[in-house]
Amino acid sequence: MSTAALDSDKPNGPRSRKGVETRARLLHAAKETFEESGFLDARISDIAKRAGLSHGSFYHYFESKEEIFREVAKGIEDQLSAPLDNVILDHSSAATPHQRIEQAMRLHMATYQREARIMRVIEQVSRYDDHVKAARLEWHRLYSEGVEEAIRQLQRHGLADSDLDPVIAAAVLGSMTSRFPEMWFVEGALDCSFERGVEQLTRVFVNALGLSDDAPGPGANAKARARSRLQL
Repeated sequence: MSTAALDSDKPNGPRSRKGVETRARLLHAAKETFEESGFLDARISDIAKRAGLSHGSFYHYFESKEEIFREVAKGIEDQLSAPLDNVILDHSSAATPHQRIEQAMRLHMATYQREARIMRVIEQVSRYDDHVKAARLEWHRLYSEGVEEAIRQLQRHGLADSDLDPVIAAAVLGSMTSRFPEMWFVEGALDCSFERGVEQLTRVFVNALGLSDDAPGPGANAKARARSRLQL
């Protein structure tokens, strides 16, 4: 990265390396403060103090508590959506669709479980903050589009139920993978081991797609083995 790209210190724009690190420290402090106090009771002074900064320094990087919360929320959503691109839609992977779905569900659930405290706050704020709500809807739209394309490719290869409407199916599956972990890790509505929950979620996801047996054993013929490696 060029030095010029790091030299500007104006709020919300490119800044010095120290400024980038300070901004990251503020985001981390904000996340912890929101987790402890919730959004409404969290104070900018608390965030600044936790980050080791003065109250006034906060405004060099963020205009309001709402703005820093939205950025915290975006960072968490990016982490939750990463398995879609990095696992399910990874064209270089030799794993079967079933294996990729299981790995993606495991990573998604592990992230949600780790970030359950801030996810509780994000879920609450999204119900009354139009900006957060819109950002989450956009995230779900992009997620659904990725799943839609994956379903279409599976259907083209004869691996998924051809009668499924990719748009509707993607919306249903997206709702499942967002609401299920909220019930499990935030609301405590489910009592089961992590491994059992991931295994059952994967099974429901795979069954919903009508995914055929795409993992032949060692005795399968070459054509079947090649079919099991079809890229999504």
